[in-house]
Amino acid sequence: MPQTPDIKGFKQLAHVAAIMGGAISFGFLAMRLNFPLPWMLGALVFAGTVRLLDFPVRIPVQTRQLGQILVASSVGLSFTPEALQLMGALALPMVLAAVLTILLSFGVATVLMKLTHVGAGTAILATLPMGPVESAVLAQKHGVAPGPIVFGQTMRIVFLVILIPPLIVLLDGSVHDPVGVLRDMDWTGTGAALLFAFGLAGAAVLKLIRMSNPFFLGALAGAALASVFGLPVSAYPYIVLVSAQIFLGIWLGAVIDRDLFRNARGFLPGSILTSIIMIVLCAVMGMGLTWMTGQPWQVMVLATAPGSVTEMALTAKILQEGLAVVTAFHIVRIFVILPFSGIIVAQALRLAKILQGSKPTLQ
Repeated sequence: MPQTPDIKGFKQLAHVAAIMGGAISFGFLAMRLNFPLPWMLGALVFAGTVRLLDFPVRIPVQTRQLGQILVASSVGLSFTPEALQLMGALALPMVLAAVLTILLSFGVATVLMKLTHVGAGTAILATLPMGPVESAVLAQKHGVAPGPIVFGQTMRIVFLVILIPPLIVLLDGSVHDPVGVLRDMDWTGTGAALLFAFGLAGAAVLKLIRMSNPFFLGALAGAALASVFGLPVSAYPYIVLVSAQIFLGIWLGAVIDRDLFRNARGFLPGSILTSIIMIVLCAVMGMGLTWMTGQPWQVMVLATAPGSVTEMALTAKILQEGLAVVTAFHIVRIFVILPFSGIIVAQALRLAKILQGSKPTLQ
């Protein structure tokens, strides 16, 4: 007997409430354990556990979009005229870091090919820092199975979120209350509402022109403009940032399901290892660029992390150092890689063909 719309709607609402409740509980536990970004990490672990137990996690996609808008507009507050001047001076290191990241991903792709015996197309698309969605679209374009590629991209993002913020905060040693900075920020109701309005408007504009990652980049641009022009915007209340972390954490955890591991098969251990290698190599690159930028090593490791701009920016906010620099490095990398990803992959495959002496296997 088919369910009536009222019963179906109630079950959907109850499911969302149960997932949110579990994510909040895990976030609270992570906060008590003094983790940085506790609500995001807690929600990620909860949602990932639910999916690995083969239960559904059905949350409206608008929650992820809202989480991105809230975090990005909060980050946009750091774009003061002084910060923009500093970023102008760092233009060369930003471009250099983006190019080096691409080259490092090619090296890691070679390692992935050796470990898992996949073709050049799969290895390159799985390691080049893009989002899972963007890489899957390119995989279809090149006739490559998207499953392993989505797995490789997802594992890198998950490891970035799980490893980098806690390690940076631990090694920095100056942060005794990881949530204190976000919790104690000054805010006003009208200022927070105005900030959200600019963030939402920026996201809508970039969505309209079909820009990649519009809900983060657009909201960031809208909030940054408001901040640079001295409009009366303010930070959000802490509960808003908590909600944003929970939304994003659930979304990240929800992609870690059994099908992801099942489709990866023998690709799994090699992909996990190369994800960690890529993160380590980019961290070493970041520390190497400290002499060129004059920025602290913590800032540069966050700035050169191969992905997860949202989480890296929040970590910089917790450290109270280099937030605008971290965000700018990631934005430059995004705009170097995403618009030209098709060309980059095609040229990499052509190079692989030359090095192998024959046409590389795309699969």
